[in-house]
Amino acid sequence: MSDAIFNLDAQVRTDMGKGASRRLRRADKVPAILYGGEEAPVALTLDHNKLNNAADFEAFYSHVLTLNIDGKNVEALVKDMQRHPFKPKITHIDFQRVIAGQEVHTHVPLHFVNEDKCAAVKNEGGIAEHHVNEIEITCLPKDLPEFVEVDMSAVEMGQTVHLSDLTLPKGVSSVELARGDEDHNLAVVTIKPAPKTPVIDAEEAEQAAAKAAKQEEADKE
Repeated sequence: MSDAIFNLDAQVRTDMGKGASRRLRRADKVPAILYGGEEAPVALTLDHNKLNNAADFEAFYSHVLTLNIDGKNVEALVKDMQRHPFKPKITHIDFQRVIAGQEVHTHVPLHFVNEDKCAAVKNEGGIAEHHVNEIEITCLPKDLPEFVEVDMSAVEMGQTVHLSDLTLPKGVSSVELARGDEDHNLAVVTIKPAPKTPVIDAEEAEQAAAKAAKQEEADKE
């Protein structure tokens, strides 16, 4: 994966307001904000096409990025992104500063692996119902994972994998589990029997077809 995905050029923005933001978007620029740490928030501008290309990669959302702001490098995480309701356009993005030695609070995606080796799926006709596709974590910036794996190989029919069943990387904690209440031990994935396809008797199908034909004739009269 190219380092360009995690390194973005940005410029400090002084022209504020909705009108200024509209002008930026027409010029293929994206208005942004950088906040966090002890420094004041800074309004920024980024190139839309480069940002949009980077946003195609899953790791972009859970990786520590480097923003080159008028020649100064600042490490940050994506905290929020707004898109146009129907055009493939990013309309705004929020970044949070990353401070070495201070824990970050963010979401990382789940990667469900070995589903094809799961006996309940492979041999018993089960299906995996995913309840969540990402989890909320805290960790130091150096320990931030791009994703967390959920190993499906030993999950049995009818079994639900919860947050407490996941193996988190060293130094990474689940925000939900840290709350201590059992209600926060969220369900992650369940193996369920595949829904049965109703079997239609041949005679019943013939009768239903005849009834439909009669109704069609009646509607024509």
